[in-house]
Amino acid sequence: MSTTSTRPAGQSHFLSLPDLAARSAGGAVLWANDDVFAEKENLIKAGPAEYRPATFGHKGQIYDGWETRRRRGATADSHDFAIVRLGAPAIVRGVVVDTAWFTGNYPPEASVEAAFVEGYPTPEELAEKVEWTTIVGRHAINGDTRNPCSVDSPRRWTHLRLSIYPDGGVARFRVHAEGLLDPRFTELPLDLAALENGGRITGCSNMFYSSPNNLLLPGTPRTMGDGWETSRRRDTGNDWVQVRLAGQGVLAAAELDTSYFIGNAPGSARLRGRDGDGDWFDLLEQTELQPDTRHRFLLTSDRPVTEARMDIYPDGGMARLRLLGRLTPDGLAKVHERWDSSS
Repeated sequence: MSTTSTRPAGQSHFLSLPDLAARSAGGAVLWANDDVFAEKENLIKAGPAEYRPATFGHKGQIYDGWETRRRRGATADSHDFAIVRLGAPAIVRGVVVDTAWFTGNYPPEASVEAAFVEGYPTPEELAEKVEWTTIVGRHAINGDTRNPCSVDSPRRWTHLRLSIYPDGGVARFRVHAEGLLDPRFTELPLDLAALENGGRITGCSNMFYSSPNNLLLPGTPRTMGDGWETSRRRDTGNDWVQVRLAGQGVLAAAELDTSYFIGNAPGSARLRGRDGDGDWFDLLEQTELQPDTRHRFLLTSDRPVTEARMDIYPDGGMARLRLLGRLTPDGLAKVHERWDSSS
């Protein structure tokens, strides 16, 4: 399938729209077939690319971008590509393939493909099983240049694939788009785990690298250190953290955010809840997680809870834990009581 655009002349009105591929917007580079010279994660860094001449590492000149090895015996269709997940489902209005500082090693041509994918597919599934639609046809680009291209497609997308022909370096990949709210999440209530709402950590199995309190901080994480990370387990157990909620409530959704945890994210997680000293029951059965991903899950239990427990398997790091729900009448009454008694 193809909904293509050609590279425009002077049409950059879409640049006023937010860049939903940016790390700060929740975007992530999930996979690239090659990033020998410079890592793929640089594509979505905030700010312009920087360059310091004669700065060499063991792979050569250090570039602030994504750079692949030289292809040998390349055919006309040979190419490298990177897959980017947007921070939210969106209608893409334009992209920028920025080759800043790449002069003798930029790709002479590029194209962009897109897909809408439910859930949290693995990089292998995205690379091998997803049907991609061309939204920017293969076209010539220039080196050391911001190469903008408008997109004419009314469809919503979650993932974009930047293809470069045949190889080379791209400093930044910007995706200017209009974010779409998933209507299934329009009734989301209060985050009952948030520190600012009165949630707090009451226990955890391990806090070797960083505090579990980071899980309940407001805003998006900025680095891997801005989360909770355990040491590596050498036994058959698993790590866990326990949260006392702001008050008794019924949970409707959970967000398990592994942002910045790439080689050390948990393989899966489970959520349980209980009311007071009652028995623990499942809110979310053990579910596979992806690295560097904000996972959102709808919860179906209507049983009230005052505490929640997240088990991660077997260990690793989690950036944020959000538990969205509504206070019960009893929970709201106690919140009022605590508020009034503290005046």
